[in-house]
Amino acid sequence: MPKDKIQKTNACRLLDAQGIAYDLIAYPVDPDDLSATHVASTLGEAPECVFKTIVMHGDRNGYFACLIPAGHEIDLKKAARASGNKSCQPIPLKQLLPLTGYIRGGCTPLGMKQRMQVWIDMSCLTHERIYISAGQRGLQLHLNPQDLIRFTNAQTAELTQDNDPKKP
Repeated sequence: MPKDKIQKTNACRLLDAQGIAYDLIAYPVDPDDLSATHVASTLGEAPECVFKTIVMHGDRNGYFACLIPAGHEIDLKKAARASGNKSCQPIPLKQLLPLTGYIRGGCTPLGMKQRMQVWIDMSCLTHERIYISAGQRGLQLHLNPQDLIRFTNAQTAELTQDNDPKKP
């Protein structure tokens, strides 16, 4: 579906304002499976190209967002170390909407209510383009990871429990 036929989200408008190229991709939502791996499967893409956003709280530096590839789990020690914290945990789901303005399955690092540092798993640099949420369920942004890094002032780091691309 062409992006002009899909209702643009705030994340799209922010990218448009900066002249950042992206494709807005719609997909059918399964309310029983909001996982990034399901999104990747629905899009017909490799899970390594679809990044999920996890909002974290660190013991020293407060809230921050991590983007990691679908099918991977966040490594709390790596995320804490990268963000300058001694420890960190994903925020409780009930805090997601008030902190970010987004719901589970539609959280994006673009245009969050509360500004926070963004960390992206370094594996994003191996892809010409990646998928991230467009800020609502059923919509993904397909964009260059370098553009995303520049726009969000993100840092890259190893954030997953296993970054070996040779392993399933």
